[in-house]
Amino acid sequence: MKHLRRLRITLRPIGFVRTKATEQDFRKHRQNIVSEIVLNDEYAKGLKGIEEYSHLFVLFWLHKVGKSERKQILTHPKHREDLPELGIFSTRQRNHPNPIGLTVVRLLERRWNILKVKNLDALDETPVLDIKPYNQRDIPETIRVPKRWKQTQS
Repeated sequence: MKHLRRLRITLRPIGFVRTKATEQDFRKHRQNIVSEIVLNDEYAKGLKGIEEYSHLFVLFWLHKVGKSERKQILTHPKHREDLPELGIFSTRQRNHPNPIGLTVVRLLERRWNILKVKNLDALDETPVLDIKPYNQRDIPETIRVPKRWKQTQS
């Protein structure tokens, strides 16, 4: 187990995000933002059949998050001091030790190596790590969220 603590993992992007949306745009109306995921040409054939899905998981590297931000283990959700301090793994904030973003997007269109998607909360030039189809197995029957979650949605 000790050797796993020192393990280094190297990831290579499979593409990048192209969007005009800003961080403020994501806060205001993320669900309406349309972006493109541009895959490296070598992976374009790997998209065969993807247009049969309505939604996809997109994993990406939050490249604008600095190393100092990633050391923060306790935080106030949405940086709101009126909410109780929580462990970083109890939030969806960007400053996790490994700044990996995960979003479910609606697939609007595919053109060879370009996916046009809706609801991707990634900035322009964000490196894309992986794409996976979203299907019925990914929809839980019921979920539980803390009461404070509702407070952070306003």
